[in-house]
Amino acid sequence: MTAQLPAAELDRRYSAESAPPSTWEQVTAALDAAEVFWLSTVRPDGRPHVTPLIAVRVDDRMHFCTGPDEQKARNLSAADACVLTTGTNALGSGLDAVVEGRAVQVSDPESLTRIADAYRAKYGPDWSFDVADGNFVNTVGGPATVFRVEPAAVFAFAKGEYAQTRWRF
Repeated sequence: MTAQLPAAELDRRYSAESAPPSTWEQVTAALDAAEVFWLSTVRPDGRPHVTPLIAVRVDDRMHFCTGPDEQKARNLSAADACVLTTGTNALGSGLDAVVEGRAVQVSDPESLTRIADAYRAKYGPDWSFDVADGNFVNTVGGPATVFRVEPAAVFAFAKGEYAQTRWRF
């Protein structure tokens, strides 16, 4: 998300008068540190679907995985628009991050191996995946489809001194 990163746009309507825009480094640090994310997709009938999951940032893009028969995978096969959200549930401090974009399936072994390594590094050995047939596999469940979020916009919501910052891609 950093190659040709646009300038941060502070939305003064939702920001304290003296608040500076969040920096890209603050946003990526929040994404890297977050353990839990919320993925929002749209069901084929138009109803929203939101689910918690884990995710990693590799090659400046956010990645997540899901079983091919799970609701989020079925939703993404019909419409690739998604939102990946993380942050804190504290009102007076912290930074919430929102990545809006489209989910693109990742199936090449080299990329999948780097993403699997990132999961293991971030979440520990319980989240170890092997790569086979364009998917993640492990001893616990069946195959998992891996997706990369291609961002259209990224938002940072600073709390305490409230500030809403946007980057458009």
